[in-house]
Amino acid sequence: MPRKDSIDVGELTDSAFYILSSVVEEKHGYLIMKIIEELTNNEVVIGPASLYTTLKKLLIAGLIELNAATDENKKVYKITSLGREMLVKEIERKKKMVKFAEHFLGKMEGDVK
Repeated sequence: MPRKDSIDVGELTDSAFYILSSVVEEKHGYLIMKIIEELTNNEVVIGPASLYTTLKKLLIAGLIELNAATDENKKVYKITSLGREMLVKEIERKKKMVKFAEHFLGKMEGDVK
């Protein structure tokens, strides 16, 4: 039985989350990689193979779209309304996960929340 992709079950991998977030404004592939590195202080580095594989999955899922570029050699990506909905849901899901973990850490540290 083939494994379902996280996007198919309504969740984003960390890479997909960073990529989808970064294309709220139009960007080409190289700029997506550089922006993610810059805004995470190089803690998150997505290589070209992972980037373009994830972009393809996001395109297929309808979460991003390919826009015409001014430079014919560069593909420009932008989030769709469906992608924006998924990103908002994913942010809420991650907030709940953090709150869950903080609850137990607080108990360990004697600071019950």
